[in-house]
Amino acid sequence: QVQLEESGGGLVQPGGSLRLSCAASGSISNFDYLGWYRQALGQQRELVARITSSGQTYYVSSVKGRFTISRDNAKNTLFLQMYSLRPEDTAVYSCRVFKDAGRDYWGQGTQVTVSS
Repeated sequence: QVQLEESGGGLVQPGGSLRLSCAASGSISNFDYLGWYRQALGQQRELVARITSSGQTYYVSSVKGRFTISRDNAKNTLFLQMYSLRPEDTAVYSCRVFKDAGRDYWGQGTQVTVSS
């Protein structure tokens, strides 16, 4: 069992930056897939970015060039650096680590609000 805790969310003005962290209670080095998801009010949850054990990354088109996902296996932490934030980025952001059906863990989420 791995517990995940996100931090770094908050209120930021349009054009601002935030760095989200997802701290794991155990090692993340064996997980093949780590990702950040978000869910805006009244909308379905969507994948924002993911990174594999080999370092390959994927970003949803709306955040390409603005967000960067990274992992620090030594610190058991996943990050999401967000630049040039827009009001439409407002959502609850959650992290996920996945190995297989029996090892699929989610954090509780952290609120990101982009507003002037």
